[in-house]
Amino acid sequence: MSRRTRAVALLFAAFASGGGELVAQGSPVPPSCKDARFRQFDFWVGSWVVLSGTDTAGTNKVTLEEDGCIVHEHWTGSKGGTGQSFNFYDRQDGKWHQVWVDNAGSVLRLSGELVGNQLRLTGETSRPNGTKVVHRLSFTNNPDGTVRQFWESSPDQGKTWTATFDGVYRRQPK
Repeated sequence: MSRRTRAVALLFAAFASGGGELVAQGSPVPPSCKDARFRQFDFWVGSWVVLSGTDTAGTNKVTLEEDGCIVHEHWTGSKGGTGQSFNFYDRQDGKWHQVWVDNAGSVLRLSGELVGNQLRLTGETSRPNGTKVVHRLSFTNNPDGTVRQFWESSPDQGKTWTATFDGVYRRQPK
């Protein structure tokens, strides 16, 4: 393969994957997750004790992975449940996305955006009978360094809402 053919193939591959951008010379610039949009959820990164009221709900370790492109949650509930989420900013649609999976096989897919000091996400699940449940979560970056996660669900397409979880994340001592 000639040098020119290889360069065209690389350029095509970069655009086919959705990540290629061009500079004036026509060579692809590798995508990066370093700009401010990708850093909007960094306030959640850390090791946390999570309280629901005065009760300990669990612990959470939230890390940056893949050169800062993924905010990866590792949850351990005080009653034994575990789960993980992958959170990422998608430059294609300009939204944050979360995919949550727990040790019971529950899956939740959410998307949304940063509004002020809150990352707000919404998504939908289906019950075994086929009815839909709408979920909305907010993660609030509080001035005291804590993070509040507030999760609500609605079985009637948003007419009524019930609090599913209301927790405050406090950093674990190092």
